[in-house]
Parts: sequence; structure tokens; C-alpha cells
Amino acid sequence: MKVLFSSALIATAFLGTAAQAAQTLVPAQSAVNFEAKQMGVPLKGQFKKFDAQIAFDAAKPENSKIHFTVDTGSATMGAKETDAELPKADWFNVAKFPQAVFDSTAVKALGGGKYQVDGKLSIKGQVQNVSIPVQLAQSGTTTTATGTLPLKRLQFKIGEGEWGDTSMVADEVQVQFKLALTGVGKL
Repeated sequence: MKVLFSSALIATAFLGTAAQAAQTLVPAQSAVNFEAKQMGVPLKGQFKKFDAQIAFDAAKPENSKIHFTVDTGSATMGAKETDAELPKADWFNVAKFPQAVFDSTAVKALGGGKYQVDGKLSIKGQVQNVSIPVQLAQSGTTTTATGTLPLKRLQFKIGEGEWGDTSMVADEVQVQFKLALTGVGKL
């Protein structure tokens, strides 16, 4: 079952958030996952390596900047055969495009710890404007940003060739993220 995708990447895309000081991603408490369907059956995967440079201003979110990268070669779906396919040219083409990148262009507070983060997502050389709904929550010194970004994998040329048939692997991929951050001011 070769599959996928992810735009999780994207995922993601993501967006984190944090307050103007030294805002740092805590990888051990963070995750970037993706889910797609192959022949109607949900398949889940994750990216094991990602990073973020965040300058989040809770008082003026519109001044915030987020740069998020995902190492596409770190994608895993937990099956040896599928994991061997993901780095290949038809899927993530890791040799040519080792990272997916998200750069914010706008951050807007929506109230209740909710934000809309707009930006450019680049996966496999394809750049798309995306809008990511993000929920922020604080516990002690940790701020957690969570959200889901639905992506169309074919817009990013993920799953080309025989894998371009959406009756086999669905075009839509859900990228879910949970980013734990330190250094964020009080929301």
C-alpha cells in the first residue's frame, strides 16, 4: 500500500505561535501527522522531523511571523513498503525537494484563542496560498498551537504517475499539527 502524501507538510503546515522573546519549538511535545484514504480506507502517517522559527506577538498578532519546515524524507506510515516509496520522485522526490516550507504572510486573531494564519506553502516545488485555522492554549510556560489543514495532494504533485488516479488514493489529505512552544507571552 503505497500512499501518500501529505501535505502535511504543510502542515502542515503550520503555524505555530509564540510571543516576541526567545520562542522555541519543543519537538518532543510536538507532532505533524497526515491522513489520506487509499481505496476508501483511511491511512495515517507522520513527519518525524520538522522545525519552526516563530516570532508571535500576542498583543499584535498581525506583526507575527512564522517559518515552518518539514523534512519530507522523515515521512512514515509505519509500513516498510510504503515508507520506501514516499521519498521517490512520484511522491515527495526527497532528492530534489528535501523540505516543505510554510512562510506566514498574515496572522489574524479571531477571539477565544483562535487565529487565522495565512501564508505560502511550498511542497515539491509547487507553491500555494493556504489559510490555516489555529487554536492556541497555554499551560504553565508552554503554549500549544493545534490545527488541521486540508490539502489537495495533486496541487503539490504528490503521488504522480500511476498514483495520480484519485480512485486509488484520494486527492484530499488532512494535515494535523500540534506544536508546543516556549517563550510565548500571556495570551
